[in-house]
Amino acid sequence: MPAGDAFTPDQLHDIERAVRNAEDTSGLHFSVYVGGADSETRPFAVELLNELDDPDNTVLVYVDPAGRRLEIVTGERARRQLSDASAGLAALTMQTSFATGDLAGGLVTGVQQLGAHAHQPPLLHANNEPHKL
Repeated sequence: MPAGDAFTPDQLHDIERAVRNAEDTSGLHFSVYVGGADSETRPFAVELLNELDDPDNTVLVYVDPAGRRLEIVTGERARRQLSDASAGLAALTMQTSFATGDLAGGLVTGVQQLGAHAHQPPLLHANNEPHKL
């Protein structure tokens, strides 16, 4: 997570724990990037995602606090698990915290929410036969 010097050690720990929990819950990879964009924010966030080890299975949260920008981008597989509506709700949650000056808390809550929404429920049974009434 770049821009780590913008956070206290405790805040970094909380963000890293939220990322681990989201990964454990969803089976996806999560990455948080805080900093300025070299270009337009959406293409920059997509470029960051594509530079990661496993972009297809990753959710990237990009925040530019100075530019007041937030992007949530997903890889191909991650997109099947995390709907645009769920990502939008998490973005709204984060933006609300950011507006009150709580960057770390917004990231923690938002990443946790993304992980929970991307959770895949366990398969209860593998029998695909129709039920008879």
